[in-house]
Amino acid sequence: MHRPRTARIFLAARRGAVLLASAGTMCLPIFAAAADATDVTDAGTAAPSPFWVEPQGFAARQARVWQERGREADAEALHRISDRPTAVWLTGDDPYDQARQVTRQAARAGRVPLLVAYNIPHRDCGQYSSGGAPDANAYRRWVARAAAGIGPRRAWVVLEPDAVAHLASGCVAPAEAARERPALLAEAVRTFKSLPRTSVYLDAGNAGWISDQRLLADLLRRSGVGDADGFALNVSNFHTTPVTRAYGSRLSALLGGAHYVIDTSRNGNGPLPPQAGDPESWCNPPGRALGTPPTTVTGDPLVDALVWVKRPGESDGSCRGAPPAGHWWAPYALSLATTPPTG
Repeated sequence: MHRPRTARIFLAARRGAVLLASAGTMCLPIFAAAADATDVTDAGTAAPSPFWVEPQGFAARQARVWQERGREADAEALHRISDRPTAVWLTGDDPYDQARQVTRQAARAGRVPLLVAYNIPHRDCGQYSSGGAPDANAYRRWVARAAAGIGPRRAWVVLEPDAVAHLASGCVAPAEAARERPALLAEAVRTFKSLPRTSVYLDAGNAGWISDQRLLADLLRRSGVGDADGFALNVSNFHTTPVTRAYGSRLSALLGGAHYVIDTSRNGNGPLPPQAGDPESWCNPPGRALGTPPTTVTGDPLVDALVWVKRPGESDGSCRGAPPAGHWWAPYALSLATTPPTG
């Protein structure tokens, strides 16, 4: 995952997490509101979406700069990012103010914000987004502050991208941290679900990561997925929606029919094919494209929403000449916005 510069930098998960929402816990008023809240796809069709669009994101600011400099075509292309609802990543030492500000702005707009809780101890297996809370008690306090910031307002929370998948892959150290992680995640699920209008989706990795889905399902159960609205898939990754649906339906069956959501922010052309000498094909791969805009109309009874958890244009890490993880990278954003999707 990508370590932010500050609490105001909202990052994406390195390997990608997919969001999963169970139908039984989704509030009906959210879907009722979706009838009047639409995003228009590039194909010209309206996709109902209840989600909040951040008005002053990096893409919006970049588009204004380019417009002022006479780069009208590039500025117009960036609106394919800036006009879409994307997640806000809660990663600072105290997320209370950020969670409160975002949920208040979204409430005034009559929309639902998508938040990402990303501060688990020993985060990201020591890679680009390493860090997190210093210990279990600090993490419990952090989760409590995030929940207090949300309060009675509506929100969807994606909980800890990569945290469960790293357990399944054996990439959590020290051993004590691995042993305590499922219980910590389960506590976090319960804390957020104690709020009156918050839905929670526990991250479950992506279709190209954990092949032993029985192991993954067992870890998800131990981490509280039964108390959540479901799980999430493909966060910050590139697997196509059909591939992710197939993976998600099998995982759902192992979890008693759990629902899920899919991060489609950058999956328009799928993942970069493996290449010799390139162990980081997931990191700012060239030739990728934006995927389906966020919507709750998915055509699949198990998929509650297609969402943009990764914020297109923010770096995956300092690879391929990119800035550090989570920093805005305008050339890559423009490439995503102008590359035609194939699927």
